[in-house]
Amino acid sequence: MKRILITFCIVLFVTSVFSEQKIKKGFGFGALPAISYDSDLGFQYGALVNLYHYGDGSNYPKYNHSAYFELSTYTKGTTIARFRYDSEHLIPKIRSTIDISYVTDNMSDFYGFNGYQSIYSPDSVSRSNHLFYKNERNMFRAKADFQGYFGKSKLGWVAGYSFYHFAMDTVNNSKLGILKTGETLFEKYKTWGLINSDEAAGGNLNYFKAGLKYDSRDQLACPMKGIFTEAVVQTAPGLINKYPHTKFALIHRQYFTLAKDLSFAYRLDYQTSIGNNHVPYFAQPLLITSYLIAATNQGLGGKSSVRGILRNRIIGDAVGFGNFELRYKFLRFEWLNQNFYLGTNVFFDSGVILKPIEMNLANVPNTDKAKYFGNYASGMFHSAAGIGLKVGWNENFIISVDFGKAFDKQDGNTGFYIGLNYLF
Repeated sequence: MKRILITFCIVLFVTSVFSEQKIKKGFGFGALPAISYDSDLGFQYGALVNLYHYGDGSNYPKYNHSAYFELSTYTKGTTIARFRYDSEHLIPKIRSTIDISYVTDNMSDFYGFNGYQSIYSPDSVSRSNHLFYKNERNMFRAKADFQGYFGKSKLGWVAGYSFYHFAMDTVNNSKLGILKTGETLFEKYKTWGLINSDEAAGGNLNYFKAGLKYDSRDQLACPMKGIFTEAVVQTAPGLINKYPHTKFALIHRQYFTLAKDLSFAYRLDYQTSIGNNHVPYFAQPLLITSYLIAATNQGLGGKSSVRGILRNRIIGDAVGFGNFELRYKFLRFEWLNQNFYLGTNVFFDSGVILKPIEMNLANVPNTDKAKYFGNYASGMFHSAAGIGLKVGWNENFIISVDFGKAFDKQDGNTGFYIGLNYLF
């Protein structure tokens, strides 16, 4: 599907309340009112505000407390309402991150399961049913994550609790004012029994998380050196969950300084289900992390995982992906007693299904099998590459623009993303 996306960003620069020198002290904040247009979602309007407290400045560019607020709405009904608090001082020597979000998505992407096993046909979408690869997905999430270290070492622990409520449905084309001709892929999957009827409408999930980490990064927003590795188990116990299951994730990030303001960074991520319990389809896209940056962390495909590839294109029971970036801060300057830099990043992203979701195609008519399903082959990579622009404000508030191009038309064409922070 060819999508027209026109995005305008206006950056509002505001002087910190207590800072009069390059080393930031006291309070500071960044604000980003953004206006965008998407032919599917309509106009977006809202505001992003990130408040920081740097204390006496002795830890700058690290902050003592960070509070992030976002409220943005698309004219056709998609909304992001989010509060996120992050601090290493709320509980001494423990990093506490609290995230409460409500995200409605009236035009969520659904391309089936197992990547290339589910055929994507952009020509048929543009010529017939514009909503064929869409469904409605509304999510409420409340997360509390905690991290600490063993003594003075770089080795630490991760723990947390998350509550999710998903409300899933067929896309409401009447509300969106978009013509719908024929069934969507989501409806076909329900008819064929590939999505169980008892979970088709969504449900609740209570996750408990525990794991180990090693973190030697020199800075959080844009590290120039160090390693950040996590091994995390996340479980939804049967006592309080309708769909009990457990997942394991191993995430490795590493950063290298090549020259002043020039660095190379990469992330390798592996996630798999443990045991034989069934994972509901609406939970399969969720990616485990101890530190949530974006409003959502799901995929693979899209701005938080494999840029340039269709959002949620790669859904499997076990997945792996990698991000490789060359980052360069090519201009630093000071304005209104604020520290700024301009940077660019060149990237290569790739993901793969390592264990497919089991799909019994017995109820699928032969003509539909040939049209919608291909021969699955393990090890088939979904790859994209691109370039980005970064605007850093006092090191921690970073405006990000990324443009990615998919290598295979089965994964779409291009992706364009404007938001906050480096990908990892």
